[in-house]
Amino acid sequence: MDRVQNNNDPTFVDPDKESYNLRLYVAGQSPKCLKAFANLKEICETHLKGRYQIEVIDLLDNPRLAKGDQILAIPTLVRKLPEPIRKIIGDLSNTDRVLVGLDLRAR
Repeated sequence: MDRVQNNNDPTFVDPDKESYNLRLYVAGQSPKCLKAFANLKEICETHLKGRYQIEVIDLLDNPRLAKGDQILAIPTLVRKLPEPIRKIIGDLSNTDRVLVGLDLRAR
């Protein structure tokens, strides 16, 4: 749903200025996890340049961290901000699917 800017609406957030806090859950340096990170970096540089932060969580080092975001499969991308939280599972090679999942493109 697109929102039209209304200067009188204090809850309006310009999607072109929103900051994205992304968390990528991986398990070591597997080819699928490395591909997911590379794909995510490319998507962010193309569509969110200067407006994103990526945190990579290696579940081989910290398996307990999976519980907080209820991670059941890897790799999994979690968009923490802007809310609502969104999850995308897989190597993120389907750019259109990732953009829809991040609410950067209409469904």
